[in-house]
Amino acid sequence: MSGSHNTPYSKIQKVKRGSLNRPQSAAIMDSDFSTGFKSDIENEPMSQAYKARLHALFAQIEREFDLLYQENQNLQDKIEILNEKLEKDTFDKPDCPDFESNFSKVLSKKLSSSSQKSKTAHKLKAQTSKIVSSFKAPNYSCSLIKEYMGHKDGVWEVSVARPGIGVIGTASADHTACIWSIDSTRCLLQYQGHSGSVNSIRFHPSKDLVLTGGGDAVAHIWQAAVNWDLPKGHSSEEELEEGEQLVSGEDSSDVITQRGAALRTPVGELNGHTGAIAAAEWLAGAELAITASWDRLAILHDVETCTQLLTLSGHDQELTHTASHPTQKLAVTSSRDTTFRLWDFREAVHAVSVFQGHTESVTSAVFAREDKVVSSSDDRSVKVWNLRNMRSPVATIRVDSAVNRLSVSASGLIAIPHDNRHIRLYDLSGVRLARLPRSSRQGHNRMVACAAWTEEVIGGVNLFTCGFDRRVLGWSITSLKDL
Repeated sequence: MSGSHNTPYSKIQKVKRGSLNRPQSAAIMDSDFSTGFKSDIENEPMSQAYKARLHALFAQIEREFDLLYQENQNLQDKIEILNEKLEKDTFDKPDCPDFESNFSKVLSKKLSSSSQKSKTAHKLKAQTSKIVSSFKAPNYSCSLIKEYMGHKDGVWEVSVARPGIGVIGTASADHTACIWSIDSTRCLLQYQGHSGSVNSIRFHPSKDLVLTGGGDAVAHIWQAAVNWDLPKGHSSEEELEEGEQLVSGEDSSDVITQRGAALRTPVGELNGHTGAIAAAEWLAGAELAITASWDRLAILHDVETCTQLLTLSGHDQELTHTASHPTQKLAVTSSRDTTFRLWDFREAVHAVSVFQGHTESVTSAVFAREDKVVSSSDDRSVKVWNLRNMRSPVATIRVDSAVNRLSVSASGLIAIPHDNRHIRLYDLSGVRLARLPRSSRQGHNRMVACAAWTEEVIGGVNLFTCGFDRRVLGWSITSLKDL
């Protein structure tokens, strides 16, 4: 732990769950409650002994929360082990080798007395096939390959640079964004220009520029001109001369690592919001950028002049995420009001469509192949939508935990990060494919905030995840058919 006020428990309660609905709630993302309370204490005329006593009490309360959190996670682990054993005993018995086929035959026989019953049987057969498919042997091999350590607080987002560059970017609640070498896992550059939590990071599609959105209500464009390809013989002594050595103090999961060069000045700032910026994104062509904020607004900006072009209103509550179409000037914004909106900027007068279907906060919505959008929510569901028919989703994935910022690969694999530390893989039809390993040595041990696929395999890695354990993990996801 980086300090007495940076526990994942308090961060999740205050930020992830949005316990404050006022615009001033952006301040919670900028600095921890206990830090502000500490400042208030120091401004009051009181004895040092009284201050020390209060700090000791806060530290004791935090330790109790950590113990309760760990006990809860241990109980969840035991429940998951029992559930997996039950699944195996139920569906892998030797006397029932083909559950799906036999069960479907029974359904067909029992429900064939009338045409209406036949239709019901057909529908149940399709549902049964989908349920049973989730218990079959996994079709994908999932292995942890890389680990990127150095942030002092939770990591909100991980993003992958354009093909051929070989770097990723991370946005953290520790007020910094970092650029990492995928292959060497070394931090190449650290951006320190924000005065609040850095909540999102996106690479320019063709230039060495990065767009970050912060809890300080400003989006920054900064130059990511770093030495992408480091010499393989680069020694640790040389690295320490170039960067800053970080040694963990309180969390045994930390390791000694090096930070790259520090950057504090952006080349441009996108202003206009009164609340924390949850996400910022380039539009196709990167001449425009869109920012989504806790002030319930999205703003379209001209990147060259850093001026505001359009203020996009309509959401009833704070915005949580934004994403753009890879080739068209389309963007989606997600909100705590249980909806996400599709904005079309291809014409002089923009158009907007509202997608409804979730019952709680929509945490992300991203474009996928074949004119589809995939949305995630705190209501423990992921929905796949067809842009040509927005009335209802074409597939709904039900899971056991709230879902955070998901990612869809070019081949149509959905990586779903959860509050309960798991990452699951599904396809666009809603069929479960695999669950990434999670143990004391593999996987995250706090909420998983974001997932990001790569367009190319680098160092054996094609999927990245990050979370509030301050870790960024690189995974190898391989179809067993290709082995």
